[in-house]
Amino acid sequence: MEISDFLKKFGGIFEETAPETILANTPFKEIPEWSSLLVLSTIVLADEEYGVEIDGDEIRQLTTVEDIFNLIKGKVG
Repeated sequence: MEISDFLKKFGGIFEETAPETILANTPFKEIPEWSSLLVLSTIVLADEEYGVEIDGDEIRQLTTVEDIFNLIKGKVG
């Protein structure tokens, strides 16, 4: 699992934000488009692309896109 691949997939869940503007150190909660719908999309991304379960409470504790990547990567087994 590579961060560059994850960034492309994560960036793909946004409709109004250009994926190339989302970097590993981006504070995802500061992206204007970030919403509860995108939290759900992130949960689905983790499940469908990586086969892991994460929840909204775990995401709320994180700050950057790389934090989400590390959470998912830590559960890939």
